[in-house]
Amino acid sequence: MSTTIFNSTISAEVPVLPQGAGYGVEDDFCKGIGLFFSALMIGLTAVQSRYTGFSPKSSEEFNSASRSVKPGLIAAGIVSAWTWAATLLQSSAVAYKYGISGPWWYGAGATVQVLLFAQLAAKLKRNAPYAHTWLEIIDARWGRAAHLVFMFFGLATNVIVSSMLILGGSATVTALTGMNTLAACFLIPLGVAIYVVVGGMRATLLCDYTHTAVLFVMIFVFVFTAYATSDKIGSPAAMHRLLAEQAIINPVSGNAHGSYLTIRSKNGLIFGVINVIGNFATVFQDQAYWQRAIASRPATCVKAYLIGGLAWFAIPFMFSTTLGLSAVALRNDPSMRVLSPADVSAGLPASAAAAALLGQGGAAILLVVLFLAVTSATSAELIAVSSILTYDVYKKYFNPKATEEQILRVSHMMVGLFALVMGLLGLIFFYIGISMGWLYEFMGVVLGSAVVPIALAISWRKANKWGSITGAVTGFCMGLIAWLVTTSTVNGGVINVTTTGGDNEMLAGNLASIGVGGIITCVVSYFWPEDFNFDITRAINAPQTHASSRSPSISEDEKKVQPSDEVVSVQPEDDELDPVALKKAFRFAAWSSVILLVVMLLIIPLPLFFAQTVFGVRGLTAWVVIGVIWTFASAVTVVLYPLWESREALIMISSGMIKDLFSRGSGKYTGPAVSSKA
Repeated sequence: MSTTIFNSTISAEVPVLPQGAGYGVEDDFCKGIGLFFSALMIGLTAVQSRYTGFSPKSSEEFNSASRSVKPGLIAAGIVSAWTWAATLLQSSAVAYKYGISGPWWYGAGATVQVLLFAQLAAKLKRNAPYAHTWLEIIDARWGRAAHLVFMFFGLATNVIVSSMLILGGSATVTALTGMNTLAACFLIPLGVAIYVVVGGMRATLLCDYTHTAVLFVMIFVFVFTAYATSDKIGSPAAMHRLLAEQAIINPVSGNAHGSYLTIRSKNGLIFGVINVIGNFATVFQDQAYWQRAIASRPATCVKAYLIGGLAWFAIPFMFSTTLGLSAVALRNDPSMRVLSPADVSAGLPASAAAAALLGQGGAAILLVVLFLAVTSATSAELIAVSSILTYDVYKKYFNPKATEEQILRVSHMMVGLFALVMGLLGLIFFYIGISMGWLYEFMGVVLGSAVVPIALAISWRKANKWGSITGAVTGFCMGLIAWLVTTSTVNGGVINVTTTGGDNEMLAGNLASIGVGGIITCVVSYFWPEDFNFDITRAINAPQTHASSRSPSISEDEKKVQPSDEVVSVQPEDDELDPVALKKAFRFAAWSSVILLVVMLLIIPLPLFFAQTVFGVRGLTAWVVIGVIWTFASAVTVVLYPLWESREALIMISSGMIKDLFSRGSGKYTGPAVSSKA
C-alpha cells in the first residue's frame, strides 16, 4: 500500500506530458494550428466568394451568416458552443464526487435549457426576424434604461463563461504538461481570434463542425478503451467491481449505501438544481445562442435547437460516465494521480483518468479534445461579444450613422479586444484562487435573476418594463445576499473562497436569484400588464419593403442604415416568415421541449432517486450501452446530417472548381447580384 501511495504521489507532481507538449498544443495549435485554421478560413472564404452567393466582406455575413444556415450545421454549432471546458472537466468532476448521478444531472440539467430555447428561437423569428442581437429587441421595446441594465447581464454572462473556458483549459494543460499558466491563458483566445476575424460567423460554424466531428471520434476512443479494451478496467462488469470496492473504502456521503452506482445522491441532486438554474442564465442571456437562432433559417430554427440539445446531452453524459468513473475506479492504481479537493474543483479527474488509462497517449488525446472544446466555445463567445459591442454599444451610442465598412472594422477590432480580455480574466481568477468549478456553480447567483425578464420580453406582450427591470436588479441583490448569509451561517461567520463554494451556499444564492427575479417580473406584469405591439420589433433592421409597419422612432433609426445594408438577399427568408407557420413552429417547440424537460428531470431520475436503487452489473451495463447508442445517434445528427443537407451546395462548389480546372473563370458563381449579397 505504501508503494502505491508513493508512486501515485510522484505522478501527481510530475506532469504526464513534457512541457513542450503544452506549447506544442497551445502554442503550435494557437499559433500553428490557429494559423492553420486561419489559412483554412481564408481558403473557405475564397471558395465561398467564388462559388456561392455569399459575401464574407459584409457585416451581415460576418455577424449572422446572412441568416441562411440550415438546421444540421446550426445544431453542430449549438453542440460546439455548449461544449465548454466545464462540459468535459466539470462533468467528470461531479461523476468523481457523486458517482453515476453526476453525469445525469450535468447532462440533463444543461440540456433542457437548449431545448426550451427553441421556443425563444421561434419567437425571435416571429417577433424580430432582422435583429442582430437580443439586446436590440430590449432597446426597441423598453428603451435605454432597460437596454443598459440587461446589457450588464448579457456581458456578465459572456465574462463568466469565457473565464470558465480559460480557467478549465489552462488548468488541464498545466496539470498535464507543466506549461506556464499565463501562457496558456493568453494563447487559447488569441489563436482563436485569428480565424474568427478572417471568416466571421459562417467560419465559426464551419470550425464548430470540424471540432465537433473530431470531438466525437475522441470520445469514442475513451469509451471503448475504458469499457472494452483496457487491461485496467475493460468492461462494465470490471467497472462495477472497482466502483463497489471504492464505495467500501471511500463511501460517498449522502449516497444510498455510500455507493457510486446509484442515482440516490443528495449532493448530486443539489448540484442538479444548481446546474439547471445556472445554465438557464448562460443560455438565455448569452448572445452566442441568440446568434445561432439569428443565423438559422426561420423555418428550421426550432428543429436545429431540438436536435442540438439532444445531441449535446451525449457528450457530458458519456464522457463523464467514462473518465469521471474511471478516475474513481483507478484510485488505487499506481499510475493514477492523487487528486486533492482543489484538483477536483479545477476539473482534473478527467485528465488523471485519461493518463491512467492510456498513458501519454491518453493525456495527449485529452489535451487535443480540450483544445477543440475550448476553442469552439471561445470562438462563439468572441463573435457574440463582438456583435453586442458593435451593434449595442458602438452603433447605438457612439456612431448611429455607421457605414457598412465601419461596422465590419469595429466587429474585427472587438473580436481582438475581447480575446485579450479573456486572457486577462482567466489570469485574474487564477491568481485570486477562483477555480472553474467555483465559477460554474456561482454563475446562477449573479445571472439567474434576468432569465425570466429576458424570456418574457421576447415572447410576452404583457411583460411590464419596470417590473422586469426591478425583478432583474432585485433578484441579483437577493441572490448575493442569500449566498453570503447562508455561507456565514453555515460556516460560523467565515466567508472566503472555500466556504462560499459549498453546495448549500450556492444553492441558496441560485434559488433566491432566479426565484425573486421571476416572481417580481410575473407579479408586476400580471397586475400592471403592458399591451406591446411586436410590429415595433419586427421593424428592427427590416428592409424598406417590409418597414411599412414600423413606428416613427424605429423609422428614424432605420434611416441611418446605409444602402449597403439594404440590398441584402432576404427573399428566401421572407418566404419563411409566414406568421401561421411560425406560430405552429412555436407550438411544436413548446410541447416538445416541455415534454423532454419532464422526462429528463422528473420521469427518469426521480423514481430511481426515491427508490434508492443501486445498480447491479446488468444495470450499469445497460446504462453504459444506452449512453453509447445515444452518442452514436448524436454523432450521426451533427456530423453526417449537415453534410447530407448541404449536398446541393457541395455539388455546386465542386462543379465550379472542376470547371475552373478545365477552363479558368468558367466556374465562378454568376447568380443575380441581389441574391449573392449578404
